[in-house]
Amino acid sequence: MLRTHELTKTVNSQGHDLTILSDVSLTVNEQDTVAIVGVSGSGKSTLLSLLAGLDLPSGGEVHLADEPLHQLDEDQRAAVRAQHVGFVFQSFHLLPGLSALENVMLPIELKEQDRPKERATELLEKVGLKDRLQHYPNQLSGGEQQRVAIARAFASEPKILFADEPTGNLDTKNGDKVSDLLFDLNKQLGTTLVLVTHDDRLAERCQRIIRLEGGKVVADNASEAFQREALQEQAAEQ
Repeated sequence: MLRTHELTKTVNSQGHDLTILSDVSLTVNEQDTVAIVGVSGSGKSTLLSLLAGLDLPSGGEVHLADEPLHQLDEDQRAAVRAQHVGFVFQSFHLLPGLSALENVMLPIELKEQDRPKERATELLEKVGLKDRLQHYPNQLSGGEQQRVAIARAFASEPKILFADEPTGNLDTKNGDKVSDLLFDLNKQLGTTLVLVTHDDRLAERCQRIIRLEGGKVVADNASEAFQREALQEQAAEQ
């Protein structure tokens, strides 16, 4: 689903080249769940932007669903995103002039898929917002807005979902609810999930944890929870 080779990002800062990412090579298979972690400034969000085709690398390769994003222009990358990608952002990014239902309908309509209203309604019911369909973002709490954003992200049935600090603006209770929804929908729809987070508990719910330091991958391991699950399955088979 996703593959990079020696991915590098350098920017010019006050006349000097600043390397944000250096020689990042990784592979993400279909239906994998992957957390990218690291301290602030380690390159997490930059890597996510490159993986999703929101930005171009300074060097190296990134392939998404067999499309060479590093060789495509912005319009071509936008077409790949429209076909394959869903997003959940820390700051929700809902359109303020649209109701919750209309926000979720939008990606379905843009892909000219059938029954946009019915499908959007079903998704909002799944995230517990069937009584908030006609509410606008400013009439919803932060947790409710993030649930709308998750419903919208899954609305077009993306092959891969990118989430940038999806619980970062939420308290623990709402963060846990949003995490549950994210993984429940991901499992139901068989979506590949790549997320950036500072939340160790959220990262541990993924199969893999990729750790960045100074723009380099310093660890890429199965999470402890996934390792325990794998050991339990092996024991059950024996």
